[in-house]
Amino acid sequence: MRLAREYGEGRYAITAYGQGGVRVNETVHRQSLVVMPDQLLTDWAPRAPQDLSGAAFTPVLEMGPEIVLLGTGDHLAWPQPEVRLRLQQAGVGLEVMDTPAACRTYNLIMAEGRRVAAALLMPGRG
Repeated sequence: MRLAREYGEGRYAITAYGQGGVRVNETVHRQSLVVMPDQLLTDWAPRAPQDLSGAAFTPVLEMGPEIVLLGTGDHLAWPQPEVRLRLQQAGVGLEVMDTPAACRTYNLIMAEGRRVAAALLMPGRG
């Protein structure tokens, strides 16, 4: 699915997503990644919800988001409670949703000028 190109001032926008991966600007990514308006982490280690831990979010928190949208793949899957606790202790909000919803929501929040991070799991992709 292609997304609209009106995505505000951010340098990194999610322009498409689907079975082949997520496109950030003009580059397709087939591995788990974290996208922020001004930063892109393309080697995020978790591949599936069961890989998530509080420690997995250390590089995400170092990026300085105010809210994290966790895209858990094709279907919603809740992470372990320690994940929410880790972000809560850092003063960062967490919203969990499937990856397509996280992609759509990221662009909307980014267009508002907020420090949003989309942490997108790509299960089974390396």
